[in-house]
Amino acid sequence: MASQERMKKVASADGTSIAFEKVGDGAPVILVGGAFCDHRSRPAGLPLADALAAKFSVYSYDRRGRGESTDTPPYSVAREVEDLGALLAAVGGSAHVYGHSSGAVLAFEAAHAGLPIQKLALYEPPLVLEGRAPVPKDLVQQLRALSAAGKRAETAELFLTRAVGVPAEVVARRKTTPAWPFLEALAHTLSYDATLTADAPALLARAASVTTPTLLLDGERSEPWLRSGVDKFARALPNATHSTLAAQTHDVDPLALGPVLLAFFGA
Repeated sequence: MASQERMKKVASADGTSIAFEKVGDGAPVILVGGAFCDHRSRPAGLPLADALAAKFSVYSYDRRGRGESTDTPPYSVAREVEDLGALLAAVGGSAHVYGHSSGAVLAFEAAHAGLPIQKLALYEPPLVLEGRAPVPKDLVQQLRALSAAGKRAETAELFLTRAVGVPAEVVARRKTTPAWPFLEALAHTLSYDATLTADAPALLARAASVTTPTLLLDGERSEPWLRSGVDKFARALPNATHSTLAAQTHDVDPLALGPVLLAFFGA
């Protein structure tokens, strides 16, 4: 776990302070986490950074409202893209970018906005297109209302059941685990992730204009609706390849993912 002394900060365009940590030496790679994640989290935080650090300078950061980063309302996707732009400027002007889940959507939005991203790797952007119940059209508003009322547990439950599609009985079991307080602590940012992923068809429509070399990844044991969305996204991007990691789920193991990213970013 990083100490506050090891964290550095960069100011985004609206004055929000974005905290990040660097490990390794070499060409820069920025990791973008998804819902319930900060810079320490397994799928796109320090564990993955350590797996890439032998060849790259790897930057894991706290998205706005999380960890050591501050926040500036009102939220918009454009503000999060500016956060990533500030990091790109801080690490030398351009970088490879990897995103996990809703962080993959954010990384895509940054490429679509024209940020200087050399290569883009996206693990299971959660595009709800088929194979499961649709996301409620007012999910963002519901999440904001629960969060504003201080109902963190209810906010996390709503996101898990309606955005992610986790059965209610599984969420009930999660609430008894040591990890649940960490999920509640980030509940106020879940409307941000829901905003990023609210319109999957629109994301696909915008994909045609993104020519950044892109690697789309999914896990062999992930939910079929997730894998279907990844396949459709890969087909919509003009310069993308699609690869499936054996025995992996949405909670991808950095030791399985690391060699794939090393090969892609290092090619």
